[in-house]
Amino acid sequence: MNLHRLAMQRGRKVRVGLIGAGKFGSMFLAQVPSSPGIEVAAIADLAPDRAREACRRVGWSEERIAATRFTDDAPAMLRAGDIEVVVEATGHAPAGIAHARRAIREGKHIVMVNVEADVLAGAALAREASRAGVVYSLAYGDQPALICELVDWARACGFRVLAAGKGTKYLPEYHASTPATVWGYYGLTEEQARIGGMNPQMFNSFLDGTKSAIEMAAVANATGLAVPPDGLGFPPCGTHELAELRCSGQVEVLSSLHRDGTDVTNDLRWGVYVVFEAPSDYAARCFKEYGVVTDTSGRVSALYRPFHLIGLELNISILSAALRGEATGAPTAFKGDVVTTAKRDLRAGEVLDGEGGSCVWGKLLPARTSLKIGGLPIGLANHVTVRRDVPLGTCVTWDDVRIDEADDAYRYRREMETLGEGADVG
Repeated sequence: MNLHRLAMQRGRKVRVGLIGAGKFGSMFLAQVPSSPGIEVAAIADLAPDRAREACRRVGWSEERIAATRFTDDAPAMLRAGDIEVVVEATGHAPAGIAHARRAIREGKHIVMVNVEADVLAGAALAREASRAGVVYSLAYGDQPALICELVDWARACGFRVLAAGKGTKYLPEYHASTPATVWGYYGLTEEQARIGGMNPQMFNSFLDGTKSAIEMAAVANATGLAVPPDGLGFPPCGTHELAELRCSGQVEVLSSLHRDGTDVTNDLRWGVYVVFEAPSDYAARCFKEYGVVTDTSGRVSALYRPFHLIGLELNISILSAALRGEATGAPTAFKGDVVTTAKRDLRAGEVLDGEGGSCVWGKLLPARTSLKIGGLPIGLANHVTVRRDVPLGTCVTWDDVRIDEADDAYRYRREMETLGEGADVG
């Protein structure tokens, strides 16, 4: 609360550098003209002309576009002295790590829209930012930061958190989905998807369980909530049933579909939730007195938000970092990991095509389990060659692939692993 007032009292705008003018970045840019406390000083994108066109498409005036620096050189933008907060919105995990580390070295706050990078090495990035005296933050508007907010609300009020997470459309068969089959599951034709500018591999990562795993790993790492020992269960559950959800202090994703494919009543497909417990008989009695919906015991209730507005809400993270020095969620430990898992039998010599591709999907596992089996993180499962056969449904390990050990992202991730599961970031 009070971020708008603080921004107005400051007397000068928070100057932002955006890396990546895709969908999330464009939604943020759409809000800038109506956000008096924020100014985008520069935009770095592999295609600067495409970024300019994105600004026009979301309603920027030619004067605003002319006053903004556009570049394809992100490191040069990060060196600019007039930028206070960097928004990393590329979606590419290795690039995200490199950009975040450079921003931290330059003394700039970093808002990490790139949750893939956060899950790959967020604990190390947060540790590095803390030591440098800058903020490393999850992006408000995306579901992980909103879930972290609900968890913090419950804990600050003195409630015990039993479960937290989000909703999605899920059936077990989706784990095998590929970019070639994804539109059928969404009820779209290839032509409709093409006209809508929809990327099949990106949308497939939403469907095959990978994005859900990545987002829940980010939440577990930021809140300390446990990770289901054998991955997300995706139980069908509506908002009226949340208080009956039986979890014990862990993250979980709810399906908007029953296993027979029928719709769940009052589904939470686009939303987020927290389930919490009254700490005393008196608090439970207050629940009843004030009309709080509970489970049959009267002690467990839930709070939910039915939707999230993606980049339209990103200002909250930017202003929080610049004006309060506070993150809207950030890793506190390495609790959850997303391990590459075979969608089909993989043969030696095949080249993996990463998140949302045709070869593998990402499975959420406790970090200790991932470390024990030597799991290959999904963020590094692109353009790597399989060294030996991997059966369908099996987690892919470091030993199963040929990987460039000189790669900076690989080395940074492996360095983070030496901290161990649950290592404190501070």
